[in-house]
Amino acid sequence: MDMRRCSVAGMFYPAEPSHLEQLLEAFFRNKNPDISANGIVSPHAGYIYSGETAACAFSAIQPDFDGTFVVIGPSHHGYMTSASAMPWETPLGIINVDTEFVDALDLRIDETSHRSEHSLEVQMPFIRYRFPRARIAPILMGDQSYEAAMGLAEHLLDAIGHTRRDVRIVASSDFSHYVPEVVARRQDLHVIEALETLDIPEFYRRIIATRATVCGYGPIATMCTVCRHLGGKRGALLRYTTSGDVTEDYNQVVGYAAIAVV
Repeated sequence: MDMRRCSVAGMFYPAEPSHLEQLLEAFFRNKNPDISANGIVSPHAGYIYSGETAACAFSAIQPDFDGTFVVIGPSHHGYMTSASAMPWETPLGIINVDTEFVDALDLRIDETSHRSEHSLEVQMPFIRYRFPRARIAPILMGDQSYEAAMGLAEHLLDAIGHTRRDVRIVASSDFSHYVPEVVARRQDLHVIEALETLDIPEFYRRIIATRATVCGYGPIATMCTVCRHLGGKRGALLRYTTSGDVTEDYNQVVGYAAIAVV
């Protein structure tokens, strides 16, 4: 059976199923915010650094959700925007792709570009564990410009309208990279503030003005735009952390945020 095999299991997250399941159980413990999100921002670092924050984001989606997760991640290897149409392996089992929805996206299918991309893969065990009946539509985003984000949002809205799928959108992104924590918090929270009103042009302006190194700004912009068209009113910051919270090195940190669009 052709499938997208795990490429960062044992590095970003445990490869041993029982260890991974225990870790995810701990991450999700006591995380039940009184909201129901149509879209989330979830980080994609190693679970030791950002797993708690990612679980906080996924907890904003009702655990009985059994529709389609559109998972959008930035390409760290310079590939063009593309979708994956094959099942994805996780240590906890396979996640099936919603092939009808992927076909309706009218995006290029390129399995090679997805093969070693961690920004999508690290989200999959959370989905498999928390939402075992859900399917996925994985999208790797190359061009992250405002125009590209609006174009991808249009593809998604067309596919949702055509298939009438119940979807939740995951924007995979870390925030500031390798700057002092005081700088990361100031830049990141300033950028995130623009998402409170889903003001995507202002979101881009703030990224440019602060030079914040948000790696998945395009997926975030796409997710927020689609959710706004589906009735989303605001972005809610659920949790913000940095790698310094784990390493206690506050000179060079990466920022992580759990954000829900409701």
